[in-house]
Amino acid sequence: MKTIKKAALFVAATIMTFNIMAQTTKDIVEVASDSKSHTTLVTAIKAADLVSTLKSKGPFTVFAPTNTAFAKLPSGSLDDLLKPENKSKLAGILTYHVVAGNLDAKSVLAAIKKGGGKAVLTTVNGGNLTAKVVKGQVVLIAENGENATVTTTDLSATNGVIHVIDKVLMPKY
Repeated sequence: MKTIKKAALFVAATIMTFNIMAQTTKDIVEVASDSKSHTTLVTAIKAADLVSTLKSKGPFTVFAPTNTAFAKLPSGSLDDLLKPENKSKLAGILTYHVVAGNLDAKSVLAAIKKGGGKAVLTTVNGGNLTAKVVKGQVVLIAENGENATVTTTDLSATNGVIHVIDKVLMPKY
């Protein structure tokens, strides 16, 4: 319970900070495009032909890896994924970071609490991510056991919300 309270305080501070900066007149793609930390993600969204999907009504919750997160991928793998012949694989990876619905930080924490310490989120590509609070931070655990930490929450968009994560998560193939 103490961990969840710490996470809630962290989230509340983050929400207040980012609500001031919220760009509620822009959709998910536009919010990501305005971020210097998400240029690789935007390039990947374009290469996977997902722009129109992520500009649609939604709502969507996007767990957005940073440029640094993409840089952690094995050498050459990002370049390989960006090739036209790998568009469907790239789309599968990117949609593994998207959940249908508008799950702000408060909703994610409530789902974790309701789930007895974890919440299983079904992604748009059909896979699952498990959300837990670890050392006061929300962590997403992929089906293959990899995890990513949510570093920034509640970047509002007209068609959903973006939460920034520190790693690219791979779906189970």
